Amino acid sequence: MRLYQQLVLFMLAATVLPLAAVGFLLLSSAEAELAARIDAEQRTQASATAEAVGASLMEVVDALARSAELINWQAATEAETVGGLRLLYGQSPAVSAVMKLDSQGRLVGSPVFRAQGSEGHPGFQADGVERMLSSVPVQPLRAGGKGQAALGSAYVLGESGRAAVTVAVKLAEGEDAPFALAEVVFAPLEAALRRRPPGALGRVDLVDEDRRILASSEPERRMTTLAPELVAHLLAPVATEPDSVRSFRVEGPPRRVSVARVTRGLRFDVVVEVDEASALAPVRAMRRTVLASIGAAFVVLLGFGALFTRRLNQRLSEVVQGAEAYGRGELDRRVAVRGQDELSELATTFNRMGEELESARARMLSWNDDLRVRVDEATQELRSAQAQLLEAQKLAAVGQLGAGVAHEINNPLAGILGNVQLLMLDRGPADPDLTTLRKIEQSAKRCKEITQNLLRFSQQRERADLRPVDLNAVVRDALSLTEHQVLSDGVTLVTQLAPGLGRVRADPGHLSQVVLALLSNARTAMLKSPTRRLTLRTGQRDGSTFLEVEDTGKGISPDIRPRIFEPFFTTKDVWSNVGLGLSVSWRVVTEAGGTLTVRSEVGQGACFIVELPRA
Repeated sequence: MRLYQQLVLFMLAATVLPLAAVGFLLLSSAEAELAARIDAEQRTQASATAEAVGASLMEVVDALARSAELINWQAATEAETVGGLRLLYGQSPAVSAVMKLDSQGRLVGSPVFRAQGSEGHPGFQADGVERMLSSVPVQPLRAGGKGQAALGSAYVLGESGRAAVTVAVKLAEGEDAPFALAEVVFAPLEAALRRRPPGALGRVDLVDEDRRILASSEPERRMTTLAPELVAHLLAPVATEPDSVRSFRVEGPPRRVSVARVTRGLRFDVVVEVDEASALAPVRAMRRTVLASIGAAFVVLLGFGALFTRRLNQRLSEVVQGAEAYGRGELDRRVAVRGQDELSELATTFNRMGEELESARARMLSWNDDLRVRVDEATQELRSAQAQLLEAQKLAAVGQLGAGVAHEINNPLAGILGNVQLLMLDRGPADPDLTTLRKIEQSAKRCKEITQNLLRFSQQRERADLRPVDLNAVVRDALSLTEHQVLSDGVTLVTQLAPGLGRVRADPGHLSQVVLALLSNARTAMLKSPTRRLTLRTGQRDGSTFLEVEDTGKGISPDIRPRIFEPFFTTKDVWSNVGLGLSVSWRVVTEAGGTLTVRSEVGQGACFIVELPRA
């Protein structure tokens, strides 16, 4: 066999075919790995989106249920009922309307809504009342307890095309208790579906049991029906649990689909679709490129092989002999080559090879070790940077949530208050509108105080940081803040702090709020009393530490004593603190494992006792 033929076979067997086989094997492995990664990312995205959708809906439902539990609806007046419905309406910007029903599901009073929508709430038309009444039956909830909630079936809102669902909340105990209906629009869910990782492919749909698309990352798909091939897969029986993530592949065109059931008892599914051609396009394009490169390289090698073998055949034997000598380890052997062509350069290279072989081998090993160390260092730095980036994203999400709540609530109130005060500057004392403007200013300030106290009372506040606390030190700090105001009202302040008092287990900041609230209530109760004496007393009994705040005010009558710890209940002549001081104090003390009690007689003052466990 001629040298040229051997060279062709050698290049084909030793280079082209192995490279082609390894290349296509690697590409097939990469394609399978990419497909598996796409499936994993789809499953993760479907699961995370389902959890986010469930959390978003249940956050609204839980907020409505918790707020409904705060009010005694059966004893509330008509004005208090309207205020309670407005409180439910303000729990989430996704709520478009709230109404009250009797135990038979009939409308009571007027619903609370805004026709054009404002402060983030969707608009609502009066003809939507019948739609809400028919979407969720309240009779199954009659046997439930106060605050129990249920979701109705989804429906479409008029020309907007958005989906919504009605939430029913029971307002009291017993089968004759009333209900509240709230319409929750899915608009915020579409924003959650569109918040996807950079570079994410495909689309995300939220579907109901009838396979209608309630919300989608592509708004034009809203309230359409899923493709038949997807519905067939969704209706097929599976061995996995109902709320687990399912992944499958459909044809026409080929797509990879992952489905996750929205948890928390909701009857919705999240469907994530990715077009297979788009997802695997980089690997398939690389396969075509590799195939074309291998073919071109093979043709070039054949041409160069034919050219050089003809020129090298005559003098190749001398070079082969020199190479064989170097192969035997005879590095002192030199190849004698005549001429100024490539063979002479090859001979010179062979002669230098023996001299540099050991040093080159040593340098190569050293370079390999250094490269391995640098690669490990770079990998560690990348992992550290990735971990820091993930933590930064988590902190940014939490910061955006807190800033959004404060901004959405306080900015409208600040605008109202600022504009009213500007109008008052332009009015003289005799202006007939000045009194009205002052009433608007007072109402805006009252709304701001209600918002701040309500946020402190709700579940959005921080978890209590319980640790050993010096109760006497907390009392002294609270007195330093309010002592001047107490003494300026002509109140005699008496402090009886027991020495050597052990520490209690409580949150120092929250405990300070309790002391300040009790001092403020005692000072207000004595404003019209002839004898004004405020006594603070600490001590220990029955294995616990106590604080007593005793005043000589007007006292608390027995008929209202059971309601003093209810939110929004107040007996003050000036409704300045919206009735949340004692309810917040009771909650802080009970979270610390203690008790808050009161003893009082009408006209003889009151004494509030805070008992806390020892640290």
